[in-house]
Amino acid sequence: MFSKFKQVKAFVFDVDGVLTNGDILVTEGGDQLRIFSTRDGYALQLAIKRRYPIAIITGGKSKGVKARLNGLGIEDVFIGVGDKELVLNDWLESKRLTMEDVLYMGDDIPDMEVMKQVGLATSPCDAVEEIKGLCQYISPVAGGRGAVRDVVEKVMKLQGTWTEDSSVKSN
Repeated sequence: MFSKFKQVKAFVFDVDGVLTNGDILVTEGGDQLRIFSTRDGYALQLAIKRRYPIAIITGGKSKGVKARLNGLGIEDVFIGVGDKELVLNDWLESKRLTMEDVLYMGDDIPDMEVMKQVGLATSPCDAVEEIKGLCQYISPVAGGRGAVRDVVEKVMKLQGTWTEDSSVKSN
């Protein structure tokens, strides 16, 4: 299994249930609030610094989510997506990558078709059973609680790009 982690060239993540715990707090004004893990954020910004392509593909339409992820340095944030497979294929073409190059983390039915095609399908431990059944790796950590950090850190440590003294990855 660890050989799959060594082959990862790019990361793609869902938002609700992966980068967040899936809960949405709705304010009296109608704003929908989510909580992100700073540990996930650290791993994502470090991966960006080490030149790993990262995409976020979500059916949600929150401008706050987009702002948070852009603030971490993630430029490829696709919100309001109905067909994740189409968006992922376009993104891969633009980055000159293949499905085999991708670690994807999803947690629910809208992620299913994409997860059947990527090189390494992963999920948080609290994903729905249909998704966990597709995964080559299920993080022992829940969505929004460090599951993203878990997979990013595994990839980067196995590839020698996690610590400051590691050579900078050239993708």
